[in-house]
Amino acid sequence: QVQLVESGGGSVQAGGSLTLSCAASVNSFDSGCIAWFRKGREGVASIYRAGEYTEYSDSVKGRFTISQDKAKNTVFLQMNSLKPEDTAMYYCAARPAISIGGRWQCSLSWEYGFRGHGTQVTVSS
Repeated sequence: QVQLVESGGGSVQAGGSLTLSCAASVNSFDSGCIAWFRKGREGVASIYRAGEYTEYSDSVKGRFTISQDKAKNTVFLQMNSLKPEDTAMYYCAARPAISIGGRWQCSLSWEYGFRGHGTQVTVSS
């Protein structure tokens, strides 16, 4: 079973930046998806661990960047230009990728079965 541990949350002022980390305990999802969620079910960003596919919600596109260090089995969420409405508990979650039209994808609208305990992000105005 995959275990995911989030870190990097904190308190910043509006306009500031934070980088969240999601460390996976096993390599079971080397060819799967890791995604960041907030406020329970709002998908923020996803990444296909074995390729180049990424996806972002409209609310964070252009401000947040998802990336990974495969050697360290860690996925990052770089958050810039933070707004008070970004305040939330952020979770990372995992699931298998799906090939659609020959392209492996990790949609934020799909169910993600494995989830960490979360890290709190607070943005003050």
